[in-house]
Amino acid sequence: MAPGAVSEATTTVKPLEKYIHPPETKEDVKYADLITLDLSEFDKPGGKEKLAEQLKEAAHTVGFFYVTNFGFTQEQIDRQFAIAKAFFALPEDQRRSFRAPLEEGIYNGYRPLGMIEILPGLRDNIEFYNIMKFLPQYDRVHPDIIREHYEEIEKFHRHCHESIAYKLFQILALILEIPEDELKNGHLYEADCDSGLRYMCYRSRSPEENEKFKNLYSRGHTDNGTITFVFQQPVAALQVKKYEDSDWEYCRIPQGTMSVNIADLLTILSNGYLKSGVHRVIVPPKDQQDQNRLGLLYFVRPSDRLKLRTVESPLLRRLGYYKEGINEIDIPASEWTRARIKKNWSRSPSNPNEGTSMAGFSVKHFHD
Repeated sequence: MAPGAVSEATTTVKPLEKYIHPPETKEDVKYADLITLDLSEFDKPGGKEKLAEQLKEAAHTVGFFYVTNFGFTQEQIDRQFAIAKAFFALPEDQRRSFRAPLEEGIYNGYRPLGMIEILPGLRDNIEFYNIMKFLPQYDRVHPDIIREHYEEIEKFHRHCHESIAYKLFQILALILEIPEDELKNGHLYEADCDSGLRYMCYRSRSPEENEKFKNLYSRGHTDNGTITFVFQQPVAALQVKKYEDSDWEYCRIPQGTMSVNIADLLTILSNGYLKSGVHRVIVPPKDQQDQNRLGLLYFVRPSDRLKLRTVESPLLRRLGYYKEGINEIDIPASEWTRARIKKNWSRSPSNPNEGTSMAGFSVKHFHD
């Protein structure tokens, strides 16, 4: 077992079919050149500071980076993909019976296919199942495949939050020159927030359908939480826009690597200094187009203990990002994430930027 890896669940559960990741595309695609943080450096003398210096420019300009040595074995990751595959193999009526309260702005349960219009009259091919934190207030009825592996999922869930996210928050705090525990304390696992593990599936479409959809699975956007983790993903479809005027480039997430993107909340807290990673999902290359694209993600979202206002940062003051008066705002940061989710169900496909605005910050969507 790798150092710091999560131990496997000890309870007896039904056997899972072993998950085999599809091969990477053989087509010549342009992959984004992103920095990689090695989290095994974190606890070494000066390690956090070294990682902060490494991340600083990318956090300010790109909003995407890779992480390695984050404490999971390959087997543990593959078992989560196996659980996801088993869930999406359930009949659609069974999946729909576990629907999340989406209209309340809460992803706790199933999000069915076709909930959002990508283009006028054309609905998405995305479905997912979210498992929010393992606390009493988030408990709900889950399908058997989830309950049978509940202890194992909880260990994976908690490690994402308490052993990966907490470290990244300390690194980001060093960049902002604020107390190391300030961001962490706004995202404590025990606090009331909507962080969650997501099993995601993009259903493949016919070539004719892809043409109608202009080869889009998901329009360009930024995420509405704080940071997002995307685990191993050999089906090339996730693309990032490193700069406002740059071309889209593929994000390559091979075995042993996790993609991390900064989300809107960090942009709000830093008054624009930390950049939300702009990304979209498109039809995979031809040698992968006939495959459903299975995803494993973890979304870290703020608790109600965090306010939707700029942090008191010497760095932001020096660089002119701090504005007097903005710290008088007293809106819980968790309201931002729920407001953005609610807006998903009423946003016009012909006017994607008719979106959420709060604390002087407005979400931006892209037309492609």
